[in-house]
Amino acid sequence: MIALQIEAADGAARTGILKTPRGDIRTPAFMPVGTAGSVKAMLPQSVRETGADVVLGNTYHLMLRPGAERIARLGGLHTFMGWERPILTDSGGYQVMSLTKLRKLDEDGVRFRSHIDGSEHFLSPERAMEIQRLLGSDIQMVLDECPPFPATRAQMETSVGLTERWAKRSRAAFGAQDGRACFGIVQGGVFADLRARSLDGLQAIGFDGYAVGGLAVGEPQAAMFETLDATVPLLPRDRPRYLMGVGKPDDITGAVLRGIDMFDCVMPTRSGRNGQAFTRRGPLNLRNARHAEDPAPLDEACRCPACRGFSRAYLHHVVKAGEIVAAMLLTWHNLTYYQDLMAELRAAIAERRLAAAVRSIAQAYARKEEAETN
Repeated sequence: MIALQIEAADGAARTGILKTPRGDIRTPAFMPVGTAGSVKAMLPQSVRETGADVVLGNTYHLMLRPGAERIARLGGLHTFMGWERPILTDSGGYQVMSLTKLRKLDEDGVRFRSHIDGSEHFLSPERAMEIQRLLGSDIQMVLDECPPFPATRAQMETSVGLTERWAKRSRAAFGAQDGRACFGIVQGGVFADLRARSLDGLQAIGFDGYAVGGLAVGEPQAAMFETLDATVPLLPRDRPRYLMGVGKPDDITGAVLRGIDMFDCVMPTRSGRNGQAFTRRGPLNLRNARHAEDPAPLDEACRCPACRGFSRAYLHHVVKAGEIVAAMLLTWHNLTYYQDLMAELRAAIAERRLAAAVRSIAQAYARKEEAETN
Protein backbone atom coordinates (compact mmCIF):
# COMPACT_ATOMS: atom_id res chain seq x y z
CA MET A 1 0.00 0.00 0.00
CA ILE A 2 1.07 3.59 -0.63
CA ALA A 3 -0.05 6.50 1.53
CA LEU A 4 -1.52 9.91 0.72
CA GLN A 5 -0.41 12.73 3.01
CA ILE A 6 -2.70 15.75 2.64
CA GLU A 7 -0.83 18.98 3.37
CA ALA A 8 -3.36 21.74 2.60
CA ALA A 9 -6.91 22.23 1.36
CA ASP A 10 -8.92 24.98 -0.29
CA GLY A 11 -12.59 24.07 -0.35
CA ALA A 12 -12.88 20.58 -1.84
CA ALA A 13 -9.41 20.79 -3.41
CA ARG A 14 -6.37 19.44 -1.63
CA THR A 15 -2.63 19.26 -2.15
CA GLY A 16 -0.30 16.69 -0.69
CA ILE A 17 2.19 13.89 -1.22
CA LEU A 18 1.48 10.37 -2.40
CA LYS A 19 4.39 8.50 -0.86
CA THR A 20 5.78 5.47 -2.70
CA PRO A 21 9.03 3.50 -2.31
CA ARG A 22 10.16 4.82 -5.72
CA GLY A 23 9.60 8.45 -4.81
CA ASP A 24 7.01 11.01 -3.77
CA ILE A 25 4.22 12.07 -6.11
CA ARG A 26 3.17 15.66 -5.50
CA THR A 27 -0.60 16.11 -5.83
CA PRO A 28 -2.50 17.32 -7.73
CA ALA A 29 -0.37 15.42 -10.26
CA PHE A 30 -0.40 15.05 -14.02
CA MET A 31 0.98 11.76 -15.36
CA PRO A 32 2.49 11.90 -18.86
CA VAL A 33 1.29 8.97 -20.92
CA GLY A 34 3.96 6.43 -21.84
CA THR A 35 1.51 3.95 -23.33
CA ALA A 36 3.98 1.48 -24.84
CA GLY A 37 6.87 2.17 -22.45
CA SER A 38 7.76 5.51 -24.04
CA VAL A 39 6.47 9.06 -23.68
CA LYS A 40 6.41 9.87 -27.39
CA ALA A 41 9.14 12.23 -28.65
CA MET A 42 10.74 12.40 -25.18
CA LEU A 43 13.64 10.80 -23.31
CA PRO A 44 12.93 9.69 -19.72
CA GLN A 45 15.36 12.30 -18.37
CA SER A 46 13.56 14.98 -20.37
CA VAL A 47 10.21 13.88 -18.94
CA ARG A 48 11.63 14.18 -15.45
CA GLU A 49 13.02 17.65 -16.25
CA THR A 50 9.51 18.85 -17.04
CA GLY A 51 8.65 18.15 -13.40
CA ALA A 52 6.80 14.84 -13.75
CA ASP A 53 6.91 12.56 -10.69
CA VAL A 54 5.09 9.60 -12.27
CA VAL A 55 4.26 8.29 -15.74
CA LEU A 56 1.55 6.00 -17.06
CA GLY A 57 1.96 2.74 -18.98
CA ASN A 58 -0.76 0.55 -20.44
CA THR A 59 -1.53 -3.13 -19.98
CA TYR A 60 -3.25 -3.53 -23.35
CA HIS A 61 -0.44 -2.12 -25.45
CA LEU A 62 2.40 -3.75 -23.51
CA MET A 63 0.75 -7.17 -23.51
CA LEU A 64 0.58 -7.01 -27.31
CA ARG A 65 4.15 -5.86 -27.76
CA PRO A 66 6.72 -6.62 -26.55
CA GLY A 67 4.80 -8.78 -24.03
CA ALA A 68 4.71 -8.64 -20.23
CA GLU A 69 6.72 -11.81 -19.78
CA ARG A 70 9.54 -10.43 -21.93
CA ILE A 71 9.59 -7.16 -20.00
CA ALA A 72 9.74 -9.13 -16.74
CA ARG A 73 12.69 -11.17 -18.00
CA LEU A 74 14.46 -7.93 -18.87
CA GLY A 75 14.09 -6.50 -15.37
CA GLY A 76 10.62 -4.97 -15.32
CA LEU A 77 9.13 -1.88 -16.91
CA HIS A 78 11.14 0.66 -14.90
CA THR A 79 14.45 -0.81 -16.08
CA PHE A 80 13.16 -1.54 -19.57
CA MET A 81 12.10 2.06 -20.28
CA GLY A 82 14.75 3.80 -18.17
CA TRP A 83 12.32 5.42 -15.72
CA GLU A 84 13.10 4.70 -12.07
CA ARG A 85 10.33 6.76 -10.50
CA PRO A 86 6.73 5.58 -9.98
CA ILE A 87 4.69 4.09 -12.82
CA LEU A 88 0.92 3.67 -12.90
CA THR A 89 -0.46 1.12 -15.35
CA ASP A 90 -3.99 1.20 -16.70
CA SER A 91 -5.62 -2.22 -16.96
CA GLY A 92 -6.50 -2.03 -20.65
CA GLY A 93 -10.28 -1.94 -20.31
CA TYR A 94 -10.67 1.39 -22.09
CA GLN A 95 -8.35 0.40 -24.94
CA VAL A 96 -10.26 -2.83 -25.52
CA MET A 97 -13.40 -0.70 -25.88
CA SER A 98 -11.89 2.04 -28.05
CA LEU A 99 -9.32 0.27 -30.25
CA THR A 100 -10.43 -3.29 -30.89
CA LYS A 101 -13.03 -4.89 -33.12
CA LEU A 102 -14.76 -8.27 -32.92
CA ARG A 103 -14.56 -8.26 -29.14
CA LYS A 104 -16.70 -10.61 -27.05
CA LEU A 105 -17.33 -9.63 -23.46
CA ASP A 106 -18.77 -11.92 -20.79
CA GLU A 107 -18.48 -12.64 -17.09
CA ASP A 108 -15.07 -14.27 -17.51
CA GLY A 109 -13.43 -11.37 -19.32
CA VAL A 110 -13.10 -10.05 -22.84
CA ARG A 111 -11.88 -11.73 -26.01
CA PHE A 112 -10.66 -9.39 -28.72
CA ARG A 113 -8.51 -9.10 -31.80
CA SER A 114 -5.40 -6.94 -31.71
CA HIS A 115 -5.63 -3.64 -33.56
CA ILE A 116 -2.01 -4.27 -34.64
CA ASP A 117 -2.13 -7.65 -36.39
CA GLY A 118 -5.58 -9.12 -35.79
CA SER A 119 -4.33 -11.81 -33.41
CA GLU A 120 -6.82 -13.06 -30.83
CA HIS A 121 -6.34 -12.40 -27.12
CA PHE A 122 -8.22 -12.90 -23.86
CA LEU A 123 -8.06 -10.46 -20.95
CA SER A 124 -9.60 -11.43 -17.63
CA PRO A 125 -9.37 -9.53 -14.33
CA GLU A 126 -6.78 -12.05 -13.17
CA ARG A 127 -4.69 -11.77 -16.33
CA ALA A 128 -4.82 -7.96 -16.24
CA MET A 129 -3.38 -7.99 -12.72
CA GLU A 130 -0.82 -10.66 -13.63
CA ILE A 131 0.44 -8.51 -16.50
CA GLN A 132 0.77 -5.48 -14.23
CA ARG A 133 2.62 -7.55 -11.63
CA LEU A 134 5.04 -8.75 -14.33
CA LEU A 135 5.55 -5.16 -15.45
CA GLY A 136 6.30 -4.21 -11.85
CA SER A 137 4.16 -1.06 -11.85
CA ASP A 138 3.72 0.82 -8.59
CA ILE A 139 0.00 1.57 -9.01
CA GLN A 140 -2.13 -1.06 -10.70
CA MET A 141 -5.68 -0.56 -11.95
CA VAL A 142 -8.48 -3.12 -11.85
CA LEU A 143 -9.99 -4.35 -15.09
CA ASP A 144 -13.23 -2.47 -15.71
CA GLU A 145 -15.88 -2.30 -18.40
CA CYS A 146 -16.12 1.14 -19.96
CA PRO A 147 -19.13 1.55 -22.28
CA PRO A 148 -18.86 4.17 -25.01
CA PHE A 149 -20.75 7.46 -24.71
CA PRO A 150 -23.69 7.79 -24.97
CA ALA A 151 -24.98 4.71 -23.18
CA THR A 152 -28.45 4.00 -21.85
CA ARG A 153 -29.18 3.65 -18.16
CA ALA A 154 -29.74 -0.07 -18.63
CA GLN A 155 -26.34 -0.44 -20.30
CA MET A 156 -24.71 1.47 -17.46
CA GLU A 157 -26.43 -0.63 -14.79
CA THR A 158 -25.06 -3.76 -16.43
CA SER A 159 -21.60 -2.18 -16.69
CA VAL A 160 -21.56 -1.13 -13.02
CA GLY A 161 -22.45 -4.66 -11.91
CA LEU A 162 -19.83 -6.30 -14.10
CA THR A 163 -17.17 -3.74 -13.12
CA GLU A 164 -17.81 -4.45 -9.43
CA ARG A 165 -17.53 -8.21 -9.90
CA TRP A 166 -14.36 -7.79 -11.95
CA ALA A 167 -12.99 -5.39 -9.32
CA LYS A 168 -13.44 -8.01 -6.61
CA ARG A 169 -11.56 -10.56 -8.70
CA SER A 170 -8.87 -8.02 -9.60
CA ARG A 171 -8.32 -7.13 -5.95
CA ALA A 172 -8.01 -10.79 -5.01
CA ALA A 173 -5.54 -11.37 -7.85
CA PHE A 174 -3.49 -8.33 -6.79
CA GLY A 175 -3.07 -9.86 -3.34
CA ALA A 176 -0.43 -8.33 -1.09
CA GLN A 177 2.38 -6.51 -2.88
CA ASP A 178 4.65 -4.51 -0.60
CA GLY A 179 5.10 -0.93 -1.75
CA ARG A 180 2.51 -1.20 -4.52
CA ALA A 181 -1.11 -0.10 -4.71
CA CYS A 182 -4.31 -1.28 -6.35
CA PHE A 183 -6.95 1.27 -7.40
CA GLY A 184 -10.63 0.60 -8.04
CA ILE A 185 -12.48 2.36 -10.85
CA VAL A 186 -15.88 3.99 -10.32
CA GLN A 187 -18.18 3.64 -13.32
CA GLY A 188 -21.79 4.72 -13.94
CA GLY A 189 -21.66 7.22 -16.77
CA VAL A 190 -23.49 10.48 -16.04
CA PHE A 191 -25.98 8.80 -13.67
CA ALA A 192 -25.25 10.03 -10.14
CA ASP A 193 -27.05 7.17 -8.38
CA LEU A 194 -25.15 4.57 -10.42
CA ARG A 195 -21.86 6.28 -9.56
CA ALA A 196 -22.81 6.07 -5.87
CA ARG A 197 -23.76 2.39 -6.26
CA SER A 198 -20.47 1.65 -8.00
CA LEU A 199 -18.45 3.37 -5.28
CA ASP A 200 -20.34 1.55 -2.50
CA GLY A 201 -19.40 -1.76 -4.07
CA LEU A 202 -15.75 -0.77 -4.46
CA GLN A 203 -15.45 0.49 -0.89
CA ALA A 204 -16.85 -2.78 0.39
CA ILE A 205 -13.99 -4.52 -1.44
CA GLY A 206 -11.40 -1.99 -0.25
CA PHE A 207 -8.79 -0.28 -2.43
CA ASP A 208 -5.69 1.86 -1.93
CA GLY A 209 -7.12 4.56 -4.20
CA TYR A 210 -10.18 5.27 -6.31
CA ALA A 211 -10.39 6.36 -9.92
CA VAL A 212 -13.32 7.96 -11.70
CA GLY A 213 -13.53 6.26 -15.09
CA GLY A 214 -15.87 6.55 -18.04
CA LEU A 215 -15.60 10.33 -18.41
CA ALA A 216 -13.91 12.37 -21.15
CA VAL A 217 -15.45 9.93 -23.63
CA GLY A 218 -17.57 12.48 -25.50
CA GLU A 219 -19.83 14.07 -22.90
CA PRO A 220 -19.88 17.89 -22.57
CA GLN A 221 -17.61 19.43 -19.97
CA ALA A 222 -20.64 20.54 -17.95
CA ALA A 223 -21.84 16.93 -17.71
CA MET A 224 -18.39 15.79 -16.58
CA PHE A 225 -18.29 18.44 -13.86
CA GLU A 226 -21.84 17.59 -12.73
CA THR A 227 -20.81 13.95 -12.44
CA LEU A 228 -17.75 14.91 -10.41
CA ASP A 229 -19.89 17.15 -8.18
CA ALA A 230 -22.03 14.12 -7.37
CA THR A 231 -19.21 11.57 -7.09
CA VAL A 232 -16.11 13.14 -5.54
CA PRO A 233 -17.70 14.05 -2.18
CA LEU A 234 -18.45 10.34 -1.71
CA LEU A 235 -14.84 9.24 -2.26
CA PRO A 236 -12.74 8.43 0.82
CA ARG A 237 -10.87 11.51 1.97
CA ASP A 238 -7.72 9.62 2.94
CA ARG A 239 -7.23 7.88 -0.41
CA PRO A 240 -5.96 9.31 -3.72
CA ARG A 241 -8.59 10.27 -6.30
CA TYR A 242 -7.75 9.78 -9.96
CA LEU A 243 -9.73 11.12 -12.93
CA MET A 244 -8.81 8.94 -15.88
CA GLY A 245 -8.06 10.34 -19.32
CA VAL A 246 -8.49 14.06 -18.52
CA GLY A 247 -7.70 16.35 -20.19
CA LYS A 248 -7.55 19.96 -21.39
CA PRO A 249 -6.15 22.54 -18.95
CA ASP A 250 -9.59 23.90 -18.07
CA ASP A 251 -10.88 20.33 -17.55
CA ILE A 252 -8.04 19.65 -15.11
CA THR A 253 -8.45 22.88 -13.18
CA GLY A 254 -12.19 22.34 -12.82
CA ALA A 255 -11.60 18.81 -11.56
CA VAL A 256 -8.92 19.94 -9.08
CA LEU A 257 -11.41 22.48 -7.76
CA ARG A 258 -13.74 19.53 -7.09
CA GLY A 259 -11.14 17.48 -5.22
CA ILE A 260 -9.37 15.30 -7.80
CA ASP A 261 -5.70 14.46 -7.12
CA MET A 262 -4.37 12.67 -10.23
CA PHE A 263 -4.74 12.98 -14.00
CA ASP A 264 -3.45 11.49 -17.22
CA CYS A 265 -4.11 12.37 -20.84
CA VAL A 266 -2.48 11.99 -24.26
CA MET A 267 -3.46 15.56 -25.13
CA PRO A 268 -0.16 17.38 -24.42
CA THR A 269 1.93 14.80 -26.30
CA ARG A 270 -0.51 14.21 -29.16
CA SER A 271 -1.06 17.94 -29.61
CA GLY A 272 2.70 18.50 -29.62
CA ARG A 273 3.09 16.03 -32.47
CA ASN A 274 0.36 17.85 -34.38
CA GLY A 275 1.58 21.42 -34.09
CA GLN A 276 -0.46 22.66 -31.13
CA ALA A 277 1.07 24.28 -28.06
CA PHE A 278 -0.60 25.00 -24.73
CA THR A 279 0.37 28.33 -23.14
CA ARG A 280 -0.61 30.53 -20.23
CA ARG A 281 -2.63 32.66 -22.66
CA GLY A 282 -4.40 29.74 -24.32
CA PRO A 283 -3.57 27.27 -27.10
CA LEU A 284 -1.55 28.15 -30.20
CA ASN A 285 -1.76 26.36 -33.53
CA LEU A 286 1.75 26.64 -34.98
CA ARG A 287 0.45 25.76 -38.44
CA ASN A 288 -1.29 29.14 -38.64
CA ALA A 289 0.40 31.53 -41.09
CA ARG A 290 0.29 34.36 -38.59
CA HIS A 291 3.22 32.73 -36.75
CA ALA A 292 5.47 32.63 -39.84
CA GLU A 293 7.42 35.80 -39.00
CA ASP A 294 6.80 36.06 -35.27
CA PRO A 295 10.10 36.30 -33.36
CA ALA A 296 8.44 35.86 -29.96
CA PRO A 297 8.72 32.65 -27.91
CA LEU A 298 5.69 30.42 -27.49
CA ASP A 299 5.36 31.53 -23.87
CA GLU A 300 7.70 34.14 -22.43
CA ALA A 301 7.27 32.72 -18.92
CA CYS A 302 8.08 29.11 -19.89
CA ARG A 303 11.36 27.40 -18.95
CA CYS A 304 11.33 24.69 -21.64
CA PRO A 305 13.93 24.43 -24.48
CA ALA A 306 11.34 25.37 -27.13
CA CYS A 307 10.66 28.69 -25.39
CA ARG A 308 14.23 29.39 -24.28
CA GLY A 309 15.88 28.80 -27.62
CA PHE A 310 13.42 29.18 -30.49
CA SER A 311 10.88 31.59 -31.93
CA ARG A 312 7.31 30.96 -32.99
CA ALA A 313 8.52 31.57 -36.55
CA TYR A 314 11.03 28.72 -36.34
CA LEU A 315 8.50 26.38 -34.74
CA HIS A 316 5.99 27.26 -37.45
CA HIS A 317 8.62 26.41 -40.05
CA VAL A 318 9.58 22.99 -38.65
CA VAL A 319 5.93 22.07 -38.08
CA LYS A 320 5.05 22.93 -41.68
CA ALA A 321 8.16 21.14 -42.95
CA GLY A 322 7.33 18.00 -40.99
CA GLU A 323 10.66 17.99 -39.16
CA ILE A 324 10.98 15.54 -36.25
CA VAL A 325 12.36 18.33 -34.04
CA ALA A 326 8.94 20.00 -34.16
CA ALA A 327 7.32 17.08 -32.33
CA MET A 328 10.20 16.97 -29.86
CA LEU A 329 10.14 20.67 -29.00
CA LEU A 330 6.37 21.09 -28.85
CA THR A 331 5.91 17.92 -26.77
CA TRP A 332 8.60 19.10 -24.34
CA HIS A 333 6.89 22.46 -24.14
CA ASN A 334 3.41 21.03 -23.59
CA LEU A 335 4.53 18.64 -20.87
CA THR A 336 6.40 21.49 -19.18
CA TYR A 337 3.29 23.65 -19.37
CA TYR A 338 1.17 20.88 -17.82
CA GLN A 339 3.66 20.31 -14.99
CA ASP A 340 3.92 24.06 -14.33
CA LEU A 341 0.12 24.19 -14.31
CA MET A 342 0.03 21.48 -11.63
CA ALA A 343 2.68 23.31 -9.60
CA GLU A 344 0.61 26.50 -9.81
CA LEU A 345 -2.51 24.64 -8.69
CA ARG A 346 -0.64 23.11 -5.74
CA ALA A 347 0.61 26.55 -4.71
CA ALA A 348 -2.84 28.11 -5.16
CA ILE A 349 -4.41 25.47 -2.91
CA ALA A 350 -1.76 25.98 -0.24
CA GLU A 351 -2.34 29.75 -0.40
CA ARG A 352 -6.14 29.40 -0.57
CA ARG A 353 -6.49 31.27 -3.87
CA LEU A 354 -7.49 28.36 -6.07
CA ALA A 355 -10.82 29.77 -7.29
CA ALA A 356 -9.11 32.82 -8.80
CA ALA A 357 -6.44 30.67 -10.47
CA VAL A 358 -9.08 28.39 -11.98
CA ARG A 359 -11.07 31.36 -13.32
CA SER A 360 -7.98 32.81 -14.97
CA ILE A 361 -7.12 29.55 -16.74
CA ALA A 362 -10.70 28.94 -17.84
CA GLN A 363 -10.92 32.45 -19.29
CA ALA A 364 -7.66 32.03 -21.24
CA TYR A 365 -8.87 28.84 -22.87
CA ALA A 366 -12.41 30.05 -23.53
CA ARG A 367 -10.99 33.14 -25.24
CA LYS A 368 -8.41 31.47 -27.46
CA GLU A 369 -9.29 27.85 -28.12
CA GLU A 370 -11.78 28.17 -30.96
CA ALA A 371 -9.62 30.52 -33.02
CA GLU A 372 -6.38 28.60 -32.54
CA THR A 373 -7.59 25.04 -33.10
CA ASN A 374 -9.54 25.64 -36.32
